[in-house]
Amino acid sequence: MTDIELTYCPITVDDMEAALGFYRDALGLEVVRDVANGDHHWVTLGLPGQPAIEIVLSQPGGGRSPEDADALHRLVAKGMMPPIVFRTGDLDAMFEKVSASGAEVLQEPIEQPWGPRDCAFRDPAGNMVRINAAG
Repeated sequence: MTDIELTYCPITVDDMEAALGFYRDALGLEVVRDVANGDHHWVTLGLPGQPAIEIVLSQPGGGRSPEDADALHRLVAKGMMPPIVFRTGDLDAMFEKVSASGAEVLQEPIEQPWGPRDCAFRDPAGNMVRINAAG
């Protein structure tokens, strides 16, 4: 059996302060690192109770050509990137907290035919964020 763990999960954002307002303030993630490296800036966020996994917020231009950065920015803004999926023990409370932050609601909490009860938001950059009920 191979010993392997997920360490980083990248999320592309165009406005770091707006992204922090969503991921840190609305979702409750904790800033682990805030790194500036030349023109590139990224922030890693930790999930309470899961110290081995960090969400990495970075801008489209970080380490990419201007053409690639522009293409990635357009995909994110259209909501074309794969969804980011979180899980919580109290979906209704989390939905209320994130909704109150002003985040764009894509779907209120509902039972999905494939199993989980979940809801969905769009982060300030356009990424879809789904939140599943634990259990």
